[in-house]
Amino acid sequence: MRIRLGTRGSMLALTQSDWVAGRLRLAGHDVEVVRMVTEGDVRPADTVPGEGIFVAAIATALKHGEIDVAVHSAKDVPLEEESELVIAAYPARADPRDALVTKSHAASLASLPANATVGTDSPRRAGFVRAARPDLRIVPLHGNVDTRLRRLDGGDVEALVIAAAGLDRLGRGARIDQRIDPKLVTPAPAQGALAVQARRSDVALLELLGSLDQPDIRLAVEAERGVLSATGGTCRAPVGALASIDGDRFTMIVGGVNSDGSDLRIESIEGDRSEAIAEAEAAGRRLAGAVALR
Repeated sequence: MRIRLGTRGSMLALTQSDWVAGRLRLAGHDVEVVRMVTEGDVRPADTVPGEGIFVAAIATALKHGEIDVAVHSAKDVPLEEESELVIAAYPARADPRDALVTKSHAASLASLPANATVGTDSPRRAGFVRAARPDLRIVPLHGNVDTRLRRLDGGDVEALVIAAAGLDRLGRGARIDQRIDPKLVTPAPAQGALAVQARRSDVALLELLGSLDQPDIRLAVEAERGVLSATGGTCRAPVGALASIDGDRFTMIVGGVNSDGSDLRIESIEGDRSEAIAEAEAAGRRLAGAVALR
């Protein structure tokens, strides 16, 4: 089967899409990787990204038949899925944790100098970092992985908090000084996971893509996104969730924080696999009732 696979043109997006394309080619399919430009790729570097800006243009091309498959970072996919489209596979997940990268090779957040500057593009990361170290100065820092590393190396900030998965996939894992404990900085729901999207009507392709799906990753991602949905938040909300599936059991860390880090809640839950999504949604409702998530 010939498959046109749409992706953003960033190095990380291409690395992720090439991985998926490689799996499809191994199965004997002819895959063309189609680079696309999203709103998130052309926005000014100092602006805050909105929900879905990294996936909307690709999803539109998919709906219009310009491509057959889209590969996204699962955490960027809006909670409200478009009726014509479906996530056909969650084929892989890298390290879901956030990472600390520093100029001084500090061993941890705790060992950063007093009042150090920390760059991040995420209200969630900013809130959790402030909760752990109120003295640290958060600097809004947008752009792709290499752009942020260059700004660190250029002295704009003394440290970055950034997804470990992106660094690992780009071969930059050696830059990581600390893979941060999820109970300190709880990762974004679905962080590190890939999502393969297709048209709901394309039955033959959905069956083919289903062979890439990893059920444990799917359940973990859907449970984590269930937390976010239950809080009423978007992918920019200061909400974290990380689920682990082990046979017929699940465990999950759920966290939320306000913007200045003064209002923090982290909860651990566990139970039967069959109850994961319901328990996750209940935890999200508790979180929304306990913390001012803004």
